[in-house]
Amino acid sequence: MSDKKFDFYGKRKVFFGISIAIIVIGIICNIIFGVTLDIQFSGGSMISYTYNGTLDENELKDLVQEKTPGNQVTFSISKNLAGNNEVGEGYYLTIQFSGKNAIDAEVQSEISTALEEKYPDNNFEVSEFSSVDPTMGTKFFVKCLVAVAIASVLMVIYVTFRFKKIGGMSAGMMGLVALFHDMVIVYIVFVLFRMPIDSNFIAVILMILGYSLNDTIVIYDRIRENKAKLGPKAELVDVYNLSMTQCIRRTVFTSITTLVAIGSVYAVCLVYNITSIQSFALPMMFGVISGCYSSICIASPLWVVWQQHKKAKETEKK
Repeated sequence: MSDKKFDFYGKRKVFFGISIAIIVIGIICNIIFGVTLDIQFSGGSMISYTYNGTLDENELKDLVQEKTPGNQVTFSISKNLAGNNEVGEGYYLTIQFSGKNAIDAEVQSEISTALEEKYPDNNFEVSEFSSVDPTMGTKFFVKCLVAVAIASVLMVIYVTFRFKKIGGMSAGMMGLVALFHDMVIVYIVFVLFRMPIDSNFIAVILMILGYSLNDTIVIYDRIRENKAKLGPKAELVDVYNLSMTQCIRRTVFTSITTLVAIGSVYAVCLVYNITSIQSFALPMMFGVISGCYSSICIASPLWVVWQQHKKAKETEKK
């Protein structure tokens, strides 16, 4: 084999060590900071207002807190792009009461009245009010996790049947390990950036599962082609290193292109303070990086390790 190739397999311990270190740091941060479930999953109440003009956020929080003593309240303010007029820039004020700290219509009315009296010139209007029972929120969360689990299993089955010639089950299982790695990385991003776990989390997970698996399939496909081309006598490690050298540029460039697109969306959201999309775009960016990394540095090297171990056991039996 005269093709120049990088020794990816020889660097596998470094790759594994980097992932383990990141996951350990994430676990420590999770223990220290914890994670918050959005009211979609934990239950609770949410009020969303539109208003115009710039106000003191701390003053707003104090006013709402006075009307809801003892409640755990979360605030977020984002720009309302359709709300610019002579009064000033338009904004959304979203107030969440998590868990069992739900509020009824009477308390919601008191908050609205207080805001209108305190800021008569800012045109406070209720744009949305919703309440989710904690039990229903938990059921919804479980259903989302089941959806992720089913998607993962179906992907493994697909890889198993498609790559029978290179050990389909082992390829599928190592692909699943890479998918789990990516899900953990996305979760860590939500923990580190103090974003509540909501429907965006599930959406990012499902998208990354497909994105990461696509990269892994491209690598497996190249390994299968080279294995058939070089014959059964070729060392598996050499076949793997050659295959990775041939397709790494395509894999990395595809990820960079995706990152540029998502990064542009995130930049616009930062400028206009659109928090609902920020909590999707930011973890998605990290997920794309993790998906590219896990396909190259986790799934494929682990598959080679599995095959090498299997071959060694068969040799011992002889």
